[in-house]
Amino acid sequence: MRVPADIRAVERPKNTIVENTGRPGPKQYPVRERAGSKYVPGGNPQPHNGRVIGHIIDFRFVPLQQRVAPDGPVMLSYGASAFVKSLSDDVYQDLLAVFDAKEACAMMAIATLRILFPRISIRRYSTNYEKTFVCQYYPGIPISSGSVTDLLKRIGQDQNKRQTFFGLRLKAVCAAHHIAIDGSLIQDTSRVNDLSAFSRKFRIKGSKDISLLYAYDIEKMEPVCAQVFPGNVIDASVYATFIRDNGLDKGIIVADKGFPAKQIEDELKQRPQLHFLNPIKRNDSRIAKHKMYEFEGVIAGIDRQVLFKKKEIGNGKFLYSFRDTGKSAMEEKIFLQNAKKDDEFDPKAYFGKRDGFGSIVFESDQDLPAKVIYSYYADRWMLELVFRQYKSIEGLDCTNVQSDFAVLGSEFINFLATLITCRMVRKAERLGLLDDRSFGDLMQDLGSAWRLVDAPSTPASDDRGWVHTTKKEFETLEALELSTPAPKPQTGKPGRPRIKPEFVGPKRSRGRPRKIKPAEDSLTPCISTFNHCSWTEHDL
Repeated sequence: MRVPADIRAVERPKNTIVENTGRPGPKQYPVRERAGSKYVPGGNPQPHNGRVIGHIIDFRFVPLQQRVAPDGPVMLSYGASAFVKSLSDDVYQDLLAVFDAKEACAMMAIATLRILFPRISIRRYSTNYEKTFVCQYYPGIPISSGSVTDLLKRIGQDQNKRQTFFGLRLKAVCAAHHIAIDGSLIQDTSRVNDLSAFSRKFRIKGSKDISLLYAYDIEKMEPVCAQVFPGNVIDASVYATFIRDNGLDKGIIVADKGFPAKQIEDELKQRPQLHFLNPIKRNDSRIAKHKMYEFEGVIAGIDRQVLFKKKEIGNGKFLYSFRDTGKSAMEEKIFLQNAKKDDEFDPKAYFGKRDGFGSIVFESDQDLPAKVIYSYYADRWMLELVFRQYKSIEGLDCTNVQSDFAVLGSEFINFLATLITCRMVRKAERLGLLDDRSFGDLMQDLGSAWRLVDAPSTPASDDRGWVHTTKKEFETLEALELSTPAPKPQTGKPGRPRIKPEFVGPKRSRGRPRKIKPAEDSLTPCISTFNHCSWTEHDL
């Protein structure tokens, strides 16, 4: 398009040309460098135009501004992201060993965001990714709603990779460790996937669910594998499937009454390093047959008063019974209160249940001291805490995705988030950081610690990379080893220390020094001495 003569007449650098884009605005007339010329056979050389160096604006040449600052944010939220990163490097390495590097990077980013922002919607991933150090730890990943949904589907479609990853986590489980298995129902109101179904708790919840099974390493206090089943599937029916699919072949499975040992008899025979510890129902005939309520001792070294009995019942199996006297009194009290309320006391029912109040009986294929067996089951409550964290702390009690594969992929990400959260809670508790605040408050405090993007990679509390970080936040960062404490200032006056000269004279005798008498009082002894001397001379 032709350039007006008055525009061409504007003074500009030599060896340049003005163009007309035809689009009204400040950039309508760009000024380009002459980059050279191009030879045309049979014709004259044609000029070759280079880059734009400015524009003609309001009849003046305005050069392009040189960039003086890098693109992107100058500062980001650091503390909470760094806490997650500090406890998840081994998880990232296992993902890289199984999945594509870009996918592994995206999984870690999404899992981290789900920890940092409980109940985060898929539409908010990009915003929170760009304002935290998550974008620095896992850079350059597509985090839009469509990209995340596609990723979840790909993860859900590849069951082999998910199970391979769980296999890597299970390798760290020692043969002496104890695996707790439990299930939970997760709300899923999707109309297009086959996993969503009415569960046994439909009358209470009023919604469809999926069934989620977790295996938990009691010694390490963290989950090792997980699997999704339809919501209408009874836990016991998938017990053996869960063991086979996830390669559980060593340890002691500590389950509840919903996972009876008879459901996995074949799996136990094929896995000699895999053992079980299961409670049995109070109406089990073996309790009366072996007189398991006739206790033989009291467990020592624990805060509660617990009676116990151990009995070998053949076929390499043992029964262990325990009665917590505190729970026994409480259950008896509740029974009598209900009978009093309903005015229907049944002596037969009372005496039939009385021995069972506060009692529990276990079956196991392990010959161990009763105290050890009791401690194994007492530690199983930690798995319930995992699900509490899963639902309340992380806000993962609803799938928020539709297709079957997306549900499977999303729950895999939730497993990563739950695994890391368990480590975070355990470390914070060990350091006493949850004595005066909740885990959510702790994460909020850490999220308030912002840091410059170009700050030193090894943070120190006295460097210049921090942005509006308070003293309390620094104390928390230092306790979690996320920042090196600043050196404490020296007390006393600055300068070279004074050297006290060494005294070489005689030491002063202990006690108060003798007072020196005034001068007039000291004349008398002098006169007496003088007279004495005179008297002696005269006598001679």
